[in-house]
Amino acid sequence: MKRYLLCVTLLSGLNSGIAQTNDISIDGLKFNRNGKAFNYCGISFFNAIYNPAFNETTKARKYWLEKLRSNGITVLRIWGQWDNKRGFIDTCPSCTLYTNDGELHKKHLETLKAIARDAEALDMIVLFVLFQRESWEDNIRLSDEASDRAVKELTSELRSYRNLIFQIWNEFDYRVIEYYKAIKSIDPDRLVTNSPGYGGVLGSPEENRLLDFLSPHTSRDDYRHWNLAPKEIAFLVAKYAKPVVDDEPARRGTPDFGGPKVETSPVDHIIHMYNVLRAGGHVIYHHDMFQTGYGTDAIPQNGIPNPDFSQYHRQVFDFLKNREKYFR
Repeated sequence: MKRYLLCVTLLSGLNSGIAQTNDISIDGLKFNRNGKAFNYCGISFFNAIYNPAFNETTKARKYWLEKLRSNGITVLRIWGQWDNKRGFIDTCPSCTLYTNDGELHKKHLETLKAIARDAEALDMIVLFVLFQRESWEDNIRLSDEASDRAVKELTSELRSYRNLIFQIWNEFDYRVIEYYKAIKSIDPDRLVTNSPGYGGVLGSPEENRLLDFLSPHTSRDDYRHWNLAPKEIAFLVAKYAKPVVDDEPARRGTPDFGGPKVETSPVDHIIHMYNVLRAGGHVIYHHDMFQTGYGTDAIPQNGIPNPDFSQYHRQVFDFLKNREKYFR
């Protein structure tokens, strides 16, 4: 009996060690996976759970993941709530992981798990955003009790998916500390971050000290964002000594949703992200391939952010794909 218990203990320790090794971890200002440096470079794919073409088959999903990975992308920023009323592609009232009482929609949960599994095969990370200010402003809100239930159930359901990071809000900071503590009480090793507000809102000192890393939306001044953003990133890096991700670099897009009011160039994005990387930050390419609805010029026919959709985006992806050569 003692020998049996010893074997069980040893196996449990080995399994625990494997899980911890596979965790995304932080090393100073960088990220690690499997004990090796992880090059964090993301893309906005908010509609990933709810896009029919992306999730048509596992083969289709892997094709697009491989294409993004071959263009330098290692992180997908995905939203749990895609139920706002702004007219973005793939939005609908039932496009959310949560019922009104905080239960999880099993179908959408299984899709998220499938995305995470397929991303894992390519050593890619899912940055999963639990709640969205856009839905909140449309009065699509969970009560505190329901949202607590949703956070706890989601944390438990995803505990074995170690290539996944939780971002509590997109551009909001309601009850961030409470949600953070709820997640950590169930899964202490899960990395948790938050996007606290609009461009240039860098978060409160209390939250910034608590979060595992920072992911603000930097300033979007049409003529200076490539200079302002790296200064904001450098300030946060120096003050909090943890990784800082420029979560939505100022980008091409409709002025109706925070996009620039002037003509933009791919060079704007490239210089912006280059300067952020030089400042010690990390980047997520935030584009306009979801904002204006199917059938408009900005949207790929299938609604998937495609590096080859336009020459404009192709130039930005060329930089992301080859970014390491500029820092040798």
